[in-house]
Parts: sequence; C-alpha cells; structure tokens
Amino acid sequence: MNEDIIVAVATSRLEAAISIIRISGPESIAFVQKFFTGKIIDKESHTINYGYIIDDGKRIDEVLVNIYRGKKTFTGEEMVEINCHGGVYITKRVLEVCIKNGARIAERGEFSKRAFLNGRIDLSQAEAISDIISAKNSYASELALNGIRGNISNFIEDLKEDLIKIITQIEVNIDYPEYDDVEELTATSLLPESKVLLEKMNKILNDSKNIKLVKEGIKTVIIGKPNVGKSSLLNALLQEEKAIVTNIAGTTRDIVEGSISIDGIVLNMIDTAGMGIRRSFEKLRERFFPMPDYDLSEKDRVKVTIYGKILDEKYSQVLFEKTDLSLQEVMLLDRVQKNIPISKEQSDILRKDNLIEGRYPNIYVSKQISEIVDDKVSYTKKSGFNDQYYKDLVLKYINDFGSITKKDLDELLISKLPDHLNKEQKKTKIKYLVNVCLQKKEEKIKNIGTTRYPVWAKK
Repeated sequence: MNEDIIVAVATSRLEAAISIIRISGPESIAFVQKFFTGKIIDKESHTINYGYIIDDGKRIDEVLVNIYRGKKTFTGEEMVEINCHGGVYITKRVLEVCIKNGARIAERGEFSKRAFLNGRIDLSQAEAISDIISAKNSYASELALNGIRGNISNFIEDLKEDLIKIITQIEVNIDYPEYDDVEELTATSLLPESKVLLEKMNKILNDSKNIKLVKEGIKTVIIGKPNVGKSSLLNALLQEEKAIVTNIAGTTRDIVEGSISIDGIVLNMIDTAGMGIRRSFEKLRERFFPMPDYDLSEKDRVKVTIYGKILDEKYSQVLFEKTDLSLQEVMLLDRVQKNIPISKEQSDILRKDNLIEGRYPNIYVSKQISEIVDDKVSYTKKSGFNDQYYKDLVLKYINDFGSITKKDLDELLISKLPDHLNKEQKKTKIKYLVNVCLQKKEEKIKNIGTTRYPVWAKK
C-alpha cells in the first residue's frame, strides 16, 4: 500500500488558461483541505468546489477543486485535482504549497503505476496510456484508446481461457482415463482447436508489426545519384530548408532526417549521400579524416566500428611544436597512441617523417613525439631494450644456475619485452633470440633437453 501523497502538474508547463495539479494518496481530500478555503471534507465524490489556495493565511490563487473518493478513481485511491490559473508562476506556487504541506513530487508514470498496483489497469492498459500521450496520428491514437478500453487485455484473457480449456481436457484424459464420463481426447479432436489458437496468436503477432509502423512511423529513404535533387525533394516535403542544397555534386555528406504526415501516417524521411557508403568512405579516408572502420562482407548489412574522435589535449600540442605536421598526421598519431589500427599506407606516411617506430602493425609513437607530449615512460615501455640486453640476461641466468627451462625463460623475459607486443608475439621474439641468435648463429648455448621440453645450457 502507498502511504504517501504524490503531486504533479497534469497539464503542460507552458502558459495556458488553466493548469491542473493532480494529487493522489490516502486522505488526499483532508490533505488539500489544510490549504483550501472551500469545504470539501464532507462533499460527495466527483464534485467541483470553489475556493482559494492559501499559504500562511495569504491567498495564492482562486481555484476549482475536483474530489474523487473510494476505489473507483484512476489510481484506485483518493484523488484531488486543483484547477488553477495557467500562469507558470501561479502553477509553481500552488505546487510548492502542496509540497510544503507534506506531499512529494510524483515520479514519472507514478500515477499509472499506482493504478496498476491497485488493480485499476493492467500492464497493457498502462502501456496504452503512454502510447496515447505520444500518438503522432489518428491511427495511433485510436489503437491506444482501444488498449485503454481493455481490448488487448480481453483478447489475451480469451486466449488464456481457450488454452486452459485444452490443457484441462488433456490432464483429465491423462489422470482419469478409466472414467466413462470423461470425453476421450484424440489428435483428431485436439488439433483443430490448437490450430485455431495458433492462428489467433500469429495474427496478433503480425498485426503488432503493422501497429509498430503506425505508432513510430515508416522509415522512408530518398536515394539516387549525386545532385539529382534528393535534398531539394526532402526540403520540399518538409517545407523547410533542412538539407543544404547547392549545384555541387556530393554536397550531402551526413544523413539528414525529418518527418512528414501523409493521410495520418508518419514518414520518417532520410536524405542520403549520392556517393554511396563505400565511395564516400574512400574519399574521406584519402584525406586522412578520422573515420570509423566498416565491414561489408555480410549481405544486406554494414558493420561499423566507431572510435573516439576527440583528440587528446597533449597531442594537440604537437601542432604547435612541429608546425610542419598536418592536422591529419597528428590525428593519425593520436590513433596510434590509443592503439587504434591505421592502414599500412597511413603508417608509411608517418614512418617517412620518423613519427613512429616498430614493425607494422605493432607500431608506436617515436621518441621525438614522446618527448613533445611528455610520455617518455610509455615510449620506453613500448620500445623496450635492444636484443643484446635480452641475450645477456639469458646468459647470466645460465651462468648462475647452469641451465634454463622454457618455462623459466618465458618468465624471465616476457615481462621485460615491449608492451606493444601481445603474449604470442613476445613468445615468438623469445624463440628467435634463443634458437636463432644464441644457439645457431652465436653458438653460445645448446639444448640439452628434448625438442618438446627444451633445456638450454652453456655450450
């Protein structure tokens, strides 16, 4: 049970002739009587009463107060509606008086929630209330109104009864097959009833798809070659200059949207770029704009991966320190330091000016850039040591302990290898240092174990 009293403005917050402030909760009428001059304590339900809203003995506004008693109100509990003048300030003052006297502001949809909890409406009717508020056309409004009347609930209830009937017949035949007065249930008698139910459910599911289009509108795309008048058509339909129109082909880059109503059906109009997804993408990528990655391998589907396009503040400093760099190059450097993949062609451009190091695709910003952005620690961790350092480390271990296993070798070196390498790449690097450099080329160590379980010792 709800013990508190809730209040909310039930009409628009804009200026109007009348504003309605709705109050619901136990003893709501007695609550309003505390700051209303009219006598409503003993008045009958569904009556309108004249008086003033007062605060500390001072008149705030001249109002009409509607009272609703018993369980047959919208929320299933006592309700009061204060009809005050529709000024923004007056409405706010009356609301403040209600809160001052102990009411709280209702949460969004709380009046409908209370109606549901008190058994006044079911979930489908609660949803229908939301639909009628947001209805964009007469069809959607009519559908929502039917929902409020309980048409959907009645349909579901009928289905439920039919299902219970069939299930009951099946259970009786299973539990009491020996009784003569039990009607024998066979597949011949059961299937027709089941098919009728299935058809009813399929129909409501199919109808729901059309209902969604009525409620939300139909997505309507304007497509065509560049500069044939797609944007002009959109502007004409919307009767406003929504899209930029020029005589230059390819002006429209972004998708432009707007809605129109035709015979009560909402069309969500979408103006597209005439160049097409692939061509537009390639053109912009050629200019090194920050672009999402996309995949067209699946039929009738475009998979897009969007990366953050906000340039790190410290990387914007590069533009001031190195005036010979373009904004596009700095953006590419920003992607590199964020570990966002760039193309081989883009990496070649950065490498040409010594802006990156490492072997593609395991690249990282160069020493000179790291100094500018004051990220020397990250550079050192990513660049690592030269190969001689790792080889000396292995030889020292063998000199100290006589031999080294593959497990100990990995434990010794993996944490010291550059951060830009993944675990598998680090293991490949270790294999190269030991098998190729130390064992075969320099002949400083040998494998005294097996191929599967190697153990290296000094040669």
